[in-house]
Amino acid sequence: MDFFFNLYKYRQLLLELVKREIKARYKQSVLGYAWVILVPLINLAVLTVVFSFLIRLPTGGIPYPIFLFVALVPWIFTSNAISSATGSLVANSTLITKIYLPKEIFPIASVLAKIVDLFLSALILLIFLGIFGINLHWTMILIPMIFLFQLLLILGVSFILSSINVFFRDVENVLGVFLMVWMYLTPVIYPPELIPQKFTTIFNLNPMMPIINAYRNVILYGVLPPLQSFSYAAIFSLVIFILGYLFFKNRARYFADAI
Repeated sequence: MDFFFNLYKYRQLLLELVKREIKARYKQSVLGYAWVILVPLINLAVLTVVFSFLIRLPTGGIPYPIFLFVALVPWIFTSNAISSATGSLVANSTLITKIYLPKEIFPIASVLAKIVDLFLSALILLIFLGIFGINLHWTMILIPMIFLFQLLLILGVSFILSSINVFFRDVENVLGVFLMVWMYLTPVIYPPELIPQKFTTIFNLNPMMPIINAYRNVILYGVLPPLQSFSYAAIFSLVIFILGYLFFKNRARYFADAI
């Protein structure tokens, strides 16, 4: 696969695209990068009020705000990365039509730029863990592995959606609904134990469910993710990444004409 070859060959361009996106995102914003922290905190506050005081959910003895935040941080990264990557080709149409370069650089750069947001949110999460007295467990060393498969899934979905968006701009319009439905099918705001038994099979097909559960297991409970479910998520993510990349490369030859 020429994926890694292109990444290495065009690494400087990739780095410059990531820098450009990071600088441009909050260039004319008064609060700047404070929004990276404020948005998840606002979401956390609203959902905590609803599910801590109005509707109480079982969390295995973990305070609901931290139970939610551990899942909210990786989910926001997933949602924002896919949203940004989906429109990346259209946003860089001038470069695509005038310069020869591997087109996958653009969605990859969009996803990598969101890792900066993720890092800042993760720092806030660490502070929350201390505030709520959550002990650090040895199982947290598995976080990079969990993140790797999450990243593969995000890239695979981004390759597919960004390439389709070149030909059908409706993708960007319906993406918000798709991501909202995906979030509700993922145990971000609720524990997986609340999923009705008759719907378990359907929910288990969602690869983000084992990934989110894995984060909670290794960070909050200090236990290993269930091997069967996480193996499914890992294999699914790898397959989506490969198929997404192949689909992207197949359609890339038509981007300049359609964009």
